[in-house]
Amino acid sequence: MSLDPIQVMSGQVKELKVSPSSNGDTRGSWEEKEEFDPNQLDLTTKSKPVTGRRARKVEGAMFFPKPENAVTVAVSSRVLFRTEREQKVFEQKGVEEYLRYQIEHENEPFAPGPAFPFVKALEAVNTRLRELYPQSEELFDIVLVTYNHAHVGIRLINTINHHNLFIERFCMTGGSSPIGYLKAWHTNLYLSADAEKVREALAEGIAAATMFMLEKVSEVSESQLRVAFDGDAVLFSDESERIFKTHGLDKFFEHERENEDILLDHGPLKGFLEALGKLQKKFYAKGQRLNCPIRTYLVTARSAASSGIRALKTLRAWGLEIDEALFLAGAPKGPMLEKIRPHIYFDDQMFHIEGAAEMGTVAAHVPYGIAQKHNSQQKLSGGK
Repeated sequence: MSLDPIQVMSGQVKELKVSPSSNGDTRGSWEEKEEFDPNQLDLTTKSKPVTGRRARKVEGAMFFPKPENAVTVAVSSRVLFRTEREQKVFEQKGVEEYLRYQIEHENEPFAPGPAFPFVKALEAVNTRLRELYPQSEELFDIVLVTYNHAHVGIRLINTINHHNLFIERFCMTGGSSPIGYLKAWHTNLYLSADAEKVREALAEGIAAATMFMLEKVSEVSESQLRVAFDGDAVLFSDESERIFKTHGLDKFFEHERENEDILLDHGPLKGFLEALGKLQKKFYAKGQRLNCPIRTYLVTARSAASSGIRALKTLRAWGLEIDEALFLAGAPKGPMLEKIRPHIYFDDQMFHIEGAAEMGTVAAHVPYGIAQKHNSQQKLSGGK
């Protein structure tokens, strides 16, 4: 089964119907396709005022770090907020009606999307960093990226103020590709609903992943950022994954034993783990290792005794610390992720993304490596 964003993950997976997006993304739904009812859109309804808006004081440059000094996370508006209603207007009434609808409703804030808790957790870490290092520019810097026309920017700004987010940097590209801007921002991570743009970012060496809408979302920590990673084709290259897919499990174990002292090559998310580790060490330097607001996890289908040594030796040689490592030997990842409750989990296989989503975990797909040739044929009853 092939999954294209943006999708609603709920209970039983249904066949997807994908259509073009107003902002260059593609989307589908795990819900049944509904007939368009213009009355449901309430296009003539007057905008309601945004509530909860806050005034922000900016003192000095510490709130606006230089991109080369910060850990820059670029987030699509369609994963930070829920815009399915607006998407339906675009798909069924066209771009001009879509823009009119957005302007007429610009004082109505969007609801939080799947990336929202992750972004809030980044901001919580920044608060702690500023307490310890008031003048440091080594912070998370969040950039909102949207294919939308600038007219929609007012509604996005109103929404950000309504939800008390601190996002001052926007890229509203009017339908053009954001990849060049991501490079200019020195982006460490790009989260989008558009799988094709995610693949473009990965091809340019930018850590990126596709996010999905969930019907069920587990509560996550408000004081500690928790990020979980798969190993092969995420933190590491897909070298070992290729052996497994091509020659089977026995050959995979044999290959890992023979090469356990040879480091794995890096995968697309290694750089983001490095960036997290760099910020963790700032807390360690202040004696706060046990109270660090960043915690990282390796959640891999590898077996510990049979194939875990090479993964751990590679991380150690890279100078990277993983707070917790779970070697599941092929067991389902969803139940483990439910216990961890990460703000985001990165995996290269849709089978594991679906399993995580069923348990309420926000999982992001990294479309990289040999598994992408198998994802379209994977079934819920199988997968490594």
